[in-house]
Amino acid sequence: MATTAPTTTAPPRRAKRRRGPGPRRATGLVNPTGLVGLQAPETSLPKPSAATLGDIERKVHAGERLSAEDGLALYACDDLPWLGQLARLVQRRKSGDDVYFNINRHINLTNICKAYCHFCSFRRSVGKEGGYTMSHDEIVSTAVSAAPKGITELHIVNGLHPELDFDYYLEALRRLRAALPDVHLKAFTAVEIWWFARITGLSYEEVLRQCVEAGLGSLPGGGAEIFAPRVRRRICGYKSTAEDWLEIHRIAHGMGLRTNSTMLYGHIETPEERIDHVLRLRDLQDETGGFQVFIPLRFHNEHNLMSHLPMATPYESLKVFTVSRLLLDNFDHMKAYWIMLGLPLAQLSLHFGVDDLDGTVVEERIYHMAGAETPHEVSQDDLLRRIREAGRIPVQRDTVYNVVQIYDN
Repeated sequence: MATTAPTTTAPPRRAKRRRGPGPRRATGLVNPTGLVGLQAPETSLPKPSAATLGDIERKVHAGERLSAEDGLALYACDDLPWLGQLARLVQRRKSGDDVYFNINRHINLTNICKAYCHFCSFRRSVGKEGGYTMSHDEIVSTAVSAAPKGITELHIVNGLHPELDFDYYLEALRRLRAALPDVHLKAFTAVEIWWFARITGLSYEEVLRQCVEAGLGSLPGGGAEIFAPRVRRRICGYKSTAEDWLEIHRIAHGMGLRTNSTMLYGHIETPEERIDHVLRLRDLQDETGGFQVFIPLRFHNEHNLMSHLPMATPYESLKVFTVSRLLLDNFDHMKAYWIMLGLPLAQLSLHFGVDDLDGTVVEERIYHMAGAETPHEVSQDDLLRRIREAGRIPVQRDTVYNVVQIYDN
């Protein structure tokens, strides 16, 4: 594991920045003093009537689209088993009893970051203890070491390094593609694409084109956090806006790239803001059809500037999964990221609309630095066992949901 600056050839430093697309002011680089006062607003949703819930149930059985008002009624409903039955009905229509996983490896090239997201425990400033940037030799060596495990995907997300040149990232893709030509490179969140555009002056489309030419296969869904401006300004001001994030995914879909989508929940957002987030994803999916999965991500509260906030309970997490599954009628898959939930809760979520448990992962850093106590990786046999214990059929997939193997016995 690389935890210090590389001892081999140093990554290229970038030249003076030329302004690209995106905001001109680093509005999130603020003094964190006073963040202990950052709290989730008090919300008290009126309990929905039996008639309202009955109408929602009728819509779900009929395959009709639910509204924002329906979503609020679902969040206000305290009958979690009933919510789970509805979400499982919708999920069963999409993928039956199949539960997907893949054999993947995470690599984070650097944790040096210009942004100062208050929920992040991973980022470090230049020259600070714990900061690191991998050399290209280290990147390739780390990836190749996972090849005997049968990986089909490398998941690559990073900090917004203020001194690295764009070609550092392109060269990483080129060398990984050369070393592991059959492994899919899922790399760079929309926030990273936004950053590359800012430091190069290139358009989003040109940045994506150069990444694809270097070996990029698809985009992960990170960086979405919560789209609501009220929340985004307070927890991650120096980042792409919601509009930038959505536009980058729109462009990627238009280029034929498949992408993931996420929502960070369980901090200072309201149910209304969760619903707004999900419906904006639904609208873009109506337009492009390019999202392949939705992944609710539970906020972790250790070693960051929001550590005073409690984490979402299992009950709240399962409600987020069920309501999201019911609203996202045009998404084929919903994933429980077991690193953030823990394997037992991820397994339970299979009864609440989830049909994907992510993968073997191997050396996850971002959420473990925020206090996750889950393993850094899980074996394929353990995933198979947990899926079968839930009464479901394990299906190994590749990154874009082509079936690799069905374990139906």
